[in-house]
Amino acid sequence: MSATSSSLFSLTPAQSLVQPRKFLQSPASLSLSASPLPSLKSNRQSNLIVCCSSQEDAPKDTPIELKFPAFPTVIDINQIREILPHRFPFLLVDRVIEYNPGVSAVAIKNVTINDNFFPGHFPERPIMPGVLMVEAMAQVGGIVMLQPEVGGSRDSFFFAGIDKVRFRKPVIAGDTLVMRMTLTKFQKRFGIAKMDGKAYVGGEVVCEGEFLMASGSGTA
Repeated sequence: MSATSSSLFSLTPAQSLVQPRKFLQSPASLSLSASPLPSLKSNRQSNLIVCCSSQEDAPKDTPIELKFPAFPTVIDINQIREILPHRFPFLLVDRVIEYNPGVSAVAIKNVTINDNFFPGHFPERPIMPGVLMVEAMAQVGGIVMLQPEVGGSRDSFFFAGIDKVRFRKPVIAGDTLVMRMTLTKFQKRFGIAKMDGKAYVGGEVVCEGEFLMASGSGTA
């Protein structure tokens, strides 16, 4: 009786040890524990594909020389020379980029180190003289006034005066001076015109003022 009970007692721990070991090594448990691995691998592959495709589809930077279009040409330098009596070195308008007959004009002056005023203004710091900015703007005003829509004559047209002129920033060699002149008042009987002018570099105002133009035989 004792022998039987001892054998039963000795088998019980063995069975308790073996049974859990069989449960841990069952095919079902192995399949469950191994099943997440392929899904993780597939997720990594899909993420890699998406990442690579997004890099390939990303737009490439446009070279700087292709980003900025040139100013349009409405009146070129040859036409300007037919309108204005000025010549080198005092013709200070290179191109008209917008023109509203009898109303306004927008023109540009390319400021270069080869301009004849830079050796003296100033040798160590080339700055366009303010009086020449005003002169260039007046020439743009002349382009507006000397058109058939207004009826001015290049033989009897004068820059009569300026008022409220302000210089906001220096203009240096390499800048492009963009000038807008707008006719605000015109007394055709007396040949007197008043214009508002603004000059820009890089979209910022560098000079502005009010201009008075006169046409006739006098020297107003």
